[in-house]
Amino acid sequence: MSKSRETFNKKEKEKLRLKKKKEKEEKKEARKSNETADYEDMIAYVDEDGNITSTPPDPTKKRKIDVESIQIGTSKQVEGEDDGAPKTGKVTFFNESKGYGFIKDDQTQESLFVHFKSCIDPIKENDKVTYDTEKTPKGLSAIEVKLVK
Repeated sequence: MSKSRETFNKKEKEKLRLKKKKEKEEKKEARKSNETADYEDMIAYVDEDGNITSTPPDPTKKRKIDVESIQIGTSKQVEGEDDGAPKTGKVTFFNESKGYGFIKDDQTQESLFVHFKSCIDPIKENDKVTYDTEKTPKGLSAIEVKLVK
């Protein structure tokens, strides 16, 4: 007498596969019968504050917008006070061995990079300086740096 080729494990796997197939068919039938209900559940509304809700917005809260008051375009870019006068600031850090440092602008409190090749006078930390700015790929840099006397 030979042994059956169908083991217990194979039988269990086949039962699970058939069960999953049956569940999948049941879900498919449930979706077909509830098509209209699912569509209503998918609709979302945006309220007056911009939040997503499931209830339609109240028509009494609708605001009228004057079309003429809408401005289309970009705002003007202000480059700062580029009237030709050099800016003033204080050297917050300067590494003489590496040849670079940073200047803090007196007006904007912005920190600007400075390289020793851009300095007219030799500078060190806590010096008051005047400078012009130059746009570089990494941001603004100070150029033509002079000590304030």
